[in-house]
Amino acid sequence: MSIQKIVLASNNAGKVKEFNALLAPLGIEVIPQGALGIPSCEEPYPSFVENAITKARHASQLSGLPALADDSGICVNALGGLPGVLSARFALSDQKKNPSDADNNALLLEKLQNTTDRQAHFTCTLVFLESATDPEPMIATGHWHGEILQAPLGEAGFGYDPLFWVASLQKSAAQLSSEEKNAISHRGQALQALLQKLKEKLVK
Repeated sequence: MSIQKIVLASNNAGKVKEFNALLAPLGIEVIPQGALGIPSCEEPYPSFVENAITKARHASQLSGLPALADDSGICVNALGGLPGVLSARFALSDQKKNPSDADNNALLLEKLQNTTDRQAHFTCTLVFLESATDPEPMIATGHWHGEILQAPLGEAGFGYDPLFWVASLQKSAAQLSSEEKNAISHRGQALQALLQKLKEKLVK
């Protein structure tokens, strides 16, 4: 298998930079789908892997390139796994068409009021496809376990990071440097697993 370019089913600048840095040693350039005029697709499924595969097929179909997609979110035990795949739009309502991180965090804290079980974990599922019709998607998943704080703590990161307590470091995810976070986070774990699979496939 020979790959020079991969379309990323995201326009997140941080993800583009991170993926490019990891894949550059393999001679692979990562291009965000927006740069190719590809719109985002719907994510209608209840699981991370189904949504990631859908996004990757969509990007590959419209670009003609191999594609990479991720779907990630936070799953809270006391809420039966919610917000889960709805993490980015947890506080979506008629009043809030595009909920902010602060909106989502506020709703999560509201739903956990008077709840003693605050265990949670972040999940990231990455999918790589050689083509839109690839029958064997390359899938890698990472999990990051912690618990939900009573109030936001820290200024770094994004999403639910200010509410996610990492006991091993005695810090919230929003208090970690990018290096600390990438070394142990759900996305960091999934990236390393996918990178290893790609390396193995490229040398065959």
